[in-house]
Amino acid sequence: MPKIKVKRAAPSIDMTAMCDVSFILLSFFISTATARQPEALPVDTPASTVQIKVPDTNLGTITVGDGGKAFFGISDPNVRERFLERISEKFGVGFTAEEKKRFSLMDNFGVPVANLKQIIDMNSAERTRPGLQKGIPTDSVGNNPSELSVLIKEARYAYKESKDEEMRVAIKGDANEQYPAIKKIIDILQDQKLNKFSLITNLRGENY
Repeated sequence: MPKIKVKRAAPSIDMTAMCDVSFILLSFFISTATARQPEALPVDTPASTVQIKVPDTNLGTITVGDGGKAFFGISDPNVRERFLERISEKFGVGFTAEEKKRFSLMDNFGVPVANLKQIIDMNSAERTRPGLQKGIPTDSVGNNPSELSVLIKEARYAYKESKDEEMRVAIKGDANEQYPAIKKIIDILQDQKLNKFSLITNLRGENY
């Protein structure tokens, strides 16, 4: 007796549910992502073979480039507002609630505190215009510490008050920057007993 051949149909998988989930996840990531602000002072960091990643939280970064200009910023937006409040109290410069909110979105800045309000009120394109920000003063005046030194100290207090944690410090210097400019930053840190800090570099290629 001949065998009955069962007709086989190719299996099909309904991908509708998978596509729906994918689009939901994509929409979620887009809506919750924070756009990276352009750097006010772009620098070409030196290459090295060190592969230790610099932490991206509780971090204060000092950027040095363009002939010794110093920029400073802290990584946590929530702490930036408290940092600005401490700056206001220290230097006697008032900031509105809107200015505090705008400052919390700024990765860093490179002007004296007296000119900070003008920078905050600009949009990101104006703020990052080459040559606009002349750098934070790094020289002490008489017995008074430099403005950068004061800002670093106030940022450390802001982290302690906001998160009860110590602020880590990193120096991001341009590869073509002269050593005395970097040494001046290191001296400022050491004056505050900050002898442990990171140097931000690019990973050197194998055939470098």
